[in-house]
Amino acid sequence: MRPRFAPIRSLTSSTTGGIASPLRRSLGILLLGLGAMAATGASAQNFPTKPLRLVVTFPSGGAPDILARLFSEKAQLGFPIVVDNKPGAGGNIGADIVAKSPGDGHTIVMGTVGTHSINGALYEKMPYDMVKNFSPISLIASAPNLLVVNNDLPVKTVPELIAYMKANPNKLSFGSPGIGTSVHVSGELFKSLTGTSMTHVPYKGRQYAIPDLIGGSIQLMFDNMPSALPMAKEGKIRALAQTTATRSPAAPDVPTVAEFVPGFEATTWFALFAPANVPRPIIDKLNAEAVRVFKLPEVQEKLKTLGLDPVLSSPDELARYQASEITKWAKAVKDSGAKAQ
Repeated sequence: MRPRFAPIRSLTSSTTGGIASPLRRSLGILLLGLGAMAATGASAQNFPTKPLRLVVTFPSGGAPDILARLFSEKAQLGFPIVVDNKPGAGGNIGADIVAKSPGDGHTIVMGTVGTHSINGALYEKMPYDMVKNFSPISLIASAPNLLVVNNDLPVKTVPELIAYMKANPNKLSFGSPGIGTSVHVSGELFKSLTGTSMTHVPYKGRQYAIPDLIGGSIQLMFDNMPSALPMAKEGKIRALAQTTATRSPAAPDVPTVAEFVPGFEATTWFALFAPANVPRPIIDKLNAEAVRVFKLPEVQEKLKTLGLDPVLSSPDELARYQASEITKWAKAVKDSGAKAQ
């Protein structure tokens, strides 16, 4: 006797012992999934569909702005990239704008070690989550900060500065472009490791701090090297040391703080982030373009002259690096006792 099989149509019939309804649901879910995948692929293929907005969380002239404008000038995505400076609150204002933007990849941010690693430990209440509200795109560059002082300050070396600070507690003030920036935390770390004291004066951006440094209203600053090195070479301020573990090729004659203060290291870095939930194919497209631009010989040469080291990555590598930096700076902030005023 031939075995009996239910007619194929019975698998889609509502009268077949409850089998059809689950199958219909499963098929529906599968079709929806395939549709979503196709839509994501199509959106990535067509991306971008309008000009991109690249938010810089500090005023013009600093390293984040320089990097953003290089990317804007060299990128070839079919639409222009508009650089939008939104400074304030140690970079939190601009980063928060991007955190709350649509997850379509058309709004991105030039994040910093402050906005995406340090601020969470400094600020009692953050307007965004440094990890959950962003999609990592790529690391872009890193750089030392440069310990620079007013020319009238009677010190020419780090040991002389430490001796002066110990003889004159709280007499000196150091500036920064905002609470939570690497410039600020470098100063707090210096105080902690040397047992000295000085007053932190936060500004809305380095462009407001530098005139006060030159004029003597503040006496020192751990400024980003791309900003500070040209001014030191011009003789407007005096460079004492750089904050990375080893000397930068851009300033081989300037010692590191660690040569005098063991354990001191503060590297500033910059990276591109998009809002959370941007489809991975769009993130990959942005990553590929960032890597292409910052590998261009003329771009690499420009960064080298500024004291910036190109450090490119995959989105996943940036996510892992950011996690390690959050842990590192949380400890540094706790040890220093620094808090956002």
